[in-house]
Amino acid sequence: MNKRSLVGPLSLYIVLIIGAAIFVFPFYWMLRTAFVGMDGLFQIPPDFVPNSFKLDNFKDALTSNPFGRYFLNSTIVTVLSIAGVVFSSSVCAYSFSRISWAGRDKVFGFILTGLMLPFFVVMIPHFLGWKYLHLTDTLVPLIAPAWFGGGVFNIFLLRQFFLTIPKEMDEAAKIDGAGHFRTYWNIIMPISKQSLIVVGMLTFLASWNDYLAPMVFISSEKNYTLMLGLTLFQGSYSAQWHLMMAATSIIVLPSLVVFLIGQRFFVEGIATSGVKG
Repeated sequence: MNKRSLVGPLSLYIVLIIGAAIFVFPFYWMLRTAFVGMDGLFQIPPDFVPNSFKLDNFKDALTSNPFGRYFLNSTIVTVLSIAGVVFSSSVCAYSFSRISWAGRDKVFGFILTGLMLPFFVVMIPHFLGWKYLHLTDTLVPLIAPAWFGGGVFNIFLLRQFFLTIPKEMDEAAKIDGAGHFRTYWNIIMPISKQSLIVVGMLTFLASWNDYLAPMVFISSEKNYTLMLGLTLFQGSYSAQWHLMMAATSIIVLPSLVVFLIGQRFFVEGIATSGVKG
């Protein structure tokens, strides 16, 4: 292999290394801040490698506020949201891909317009609706929407995968006396494991790291999620950045573990979700 043929791959690797360094640096700085004291936060020039590591920051961060309660609230919201999204979005996707009914494709096209509506647009109507039901300052507004459709993107993703499954399998199940629910539960769902894992991972990341919705609906500290709990480190005149970064590092850990474990399923699930339809 001559030098000229090495220029292209070498340039690509250099660009990728620089890009990786840019994206990894904020994560590294978060860990660096978590291991130093207040005196080392604003040191000029900064020490990229601290001279000493203060492990007590993690202990102080977790004991200064009831993070056990916040962790429980976030876990409840995340687990129930995953269950709701996977079930409801798969049911909707099955209807839009495996059952023929009048106006199906037009209704699906209309639903896709919901992708253009950010949460900010519907935030006030949602809040007023839950307030009318006297359910604000509870975990219900953070969980219940997952059980009613599961999100437009998740429906679209699963529908595209369901369309790649041969219709002959439905016909064979129908000959054996299976109805739509049995076909959905015993045939479609097991085949769609990879796409369902993708939906579950995306829901986990969205629910676990959600800050805006809890901020809108939750007001009592006992119902805080982890994201809201981080704001308690911000005082009226200063912020305890070292404790905040220590707590943030612990909160980020589950997201990293979930992604590292499920990244293979994530790539395969996205790749096998076809564009048919």
